[in-house]
Amino acid sequence: MNVTVENNRVVKIEGVPSNLATPEGPCIKGLAYVERAHSPQRIIRPMRRGPDGQFRPMAWESAIELIASRLEEARARLGPQSVLYYSGSGTKGLLNAAGMAFWRLFGGCTTTYGDLCWPAGLEATRLTLGENTHNAPWDLANAKLIVLWGKNSAETNIHQMLHVDRALEAGAKLVVIDPRRTETAERADLLLQLRPGTDGALALGVGHLLVRDGHADRAFIDTHVLGFDDYAALVAEWTPERSAEVTGLRVEQINELAMLFATMAPVTVSPGFGMQRFTNSGQAMRAMLALLAITGNVGKPGAGWSYANLQTQVFSHVKDPTDFYPPETPDGIVRVSISTAKLGRNMLAQQDPPLAFAWVERGNPIPQNPETRVVVEAFRRLEFRVVVDEFMTDTAREADVVLPAKNFFEQTDVIGAYWHPYLQIRPKIVEPPPEVKPETEIYRELGRHLGIDEEKLAAALPGPSNESIEAWLTAKLEKFGITLDQLRRGPVLSPDFREVAFDDLRFATPSGRIELRSEEARTRWGLDELPTFREAEERPKRGGRFPLHMLTPNTKNRIHSQFGNLETIRRMAPEPYVAMHPADARSRNLSEGDRARIWNERGLLTLPVRFDYGLRPGCISVTNGFWLVEGGAVNVLSMGRETDMGYGAAFHDNAVEVSRA
Repeated sequence: MNVTVENNRVVKIEGVPSNLATPEGPCIKGLAYVERAHSPQRIIRPMRRGPDGQFRPMAWESAIELIASRLEEARARLGPQSVLYYSGSGTKGLLNAAGMAFWRLFGGCTTTYGDLCWPAGLEATRLTLGENTHNAPWDLANAKLIVLWGKNSAETNIHQMLHVDRALEAGAKLVVIDPRRTETAERADLLLQLRPGTDGALALGVGHLLVRDGHADRAFIDTHVLGFDDYAALVAEWTPERSAEVTGLRVEQINELAMLFATMAPVTVSPGFGMQRFTNSGQAMRAMLALLAITGNVGKPGAGWSYANLQTQVFSHVKDPTDFYPPETPDGIVRVSISTAKLGRNMLAQQDPPLAFAWVERGNPIPQNPETRVVVEAFRRLEFRVVVDEFMTDTAREADVVLPAKNFFEQTDVIGAYWHPYLQIRPKIVEPPPEVKPETEIYRELGRHLGIDEEKLAAALPGPSNESIEAWLTAKLEKFGITLDQLRRGPVLSPDFREVAFDDLRFATPSGRIELRSEEARTRWGLDELPTFREAEERPKRGGRFPLHMLTPNTKNRIHSQFGNLETIRRMAPEPYVAMHPADARSRNLSEGDRARIWNERGLLTLPVRFDYGLRPGCISVTNGFWLVEGGAVNVLSMGRETDMGYGAAFHDNAVEVSRA
């Protein structure tokens, strides 16, 4: 983005047309940074909770002394692993590494493993293709069939839709697989509104037809695919009738999807993150990947799997998603023992030592992690809590001390992306408010109070000057052959960038082939070596106590729990609501606008009803990201479960009931 600054204030944000991935510029969330950077709600000085529960300003020196004394007390009494360090992705720059560098100097801590975002899909991709990369975003225009599987790109990946539209203009077909008739679905040639959590059964049913009717690319399979014969035996059992029974689709719809795979090439499948947040979703993703493998849609322009592109080097730590996993032998310094997916329960259960102190930065775990009520209980049982944030979030409200965080305009960093292949410098362009410090400076001052050696602090933590930050970044980039001067001239493609992923048809799997049969699926995850289907753990049952499936989609207006406090966004989405198919609502004596109770044994929401004729009956939909204080935190209803692989959060296994409030 191009940012205009006047008098130390961000006043305008525009796109960069020369960027091939995002030529149309930022979405509404990106544009809202004009407000976010200078919001009157922003925390601009340290805040201390008083005995009455109210927060009042405190001096930085007092804040650092108080935090240091509580850290020293916890370390002396219980050991350093009584301190929980919880960090989210934040603005995802290289400087994020500074936090863990400090806690190692402290002597260790407890942190989390797993991820809320995408790890089941990352692991499924790694097991099948060997690594997580995909064709350049703009290559999508070369596809003749695009399958957006559980993905609403028109709202959650708007830049992708530009390339989808270019493909459609050139004669491509678009398939959308989603229980909701979304904005994206309105452009689709085929919409399949399957029962949530049955994506694997659909993929196996399509695989059955492709193999049975002779549409598998045997020449490609014989050279580049491992396990096809076993896969063929598996899908032989998945007739269209069986797949239809499980998914709730019609046999004709499954036949139509299979025929599109058989007759149109090249094919790109782009799955969303939401559909891999079920307890069976890793295997489902493997079954979806198999459709591309058996039709030869890998390593070609316009073809392949568009899920995660980790070519920017910044993300080298997740090129192998096993980096999300707990180490087999803890290093004795940092205990990685708490599952992100089961954060609250694991915090309460940890002993030897128990947790006494928590430091939270770049995240808002109370509304965003599963089982919000349990997470709240776990944080309240701690002796002391520190949160570093720009705003008084639900998590910050539970803190003893809240420290102000800088925003990304206020500190130089280098960033990559989850989707496009560019590496970019994010220069410091404004000074932060006088009492706002970068996290690196907070850690440096805290380290001095804790008596950590000054030379060790200087080596681990760049800053405080911009020159020191840039020197640290230069050293990090040197091994990649990239300089800050290059980045200052504009976004740079990673040195290992390939416009067509796997164009050499070499795969970093044990066999060197695309693996439909994975031994590691069995040895690491206890799963079948083939991409078999099993029902999700929490399945709504007609006539049961909780017969409705709650969907919790993202929206164009928020990134999870961010941005919703801004007036720019609130004008478009002022309050949470529950979307229901009119048939489901009327059978419960609910009319549009009525307030309804959405509940299960874990929690309760009370929200107004909106009718959605495009929603699959048996499903309701509540946008995720609203805070507890807004009354719409969907994770009060979710369960802390892990996905079948990757240690992701399976918070989309979610059965509920709805009744009049």
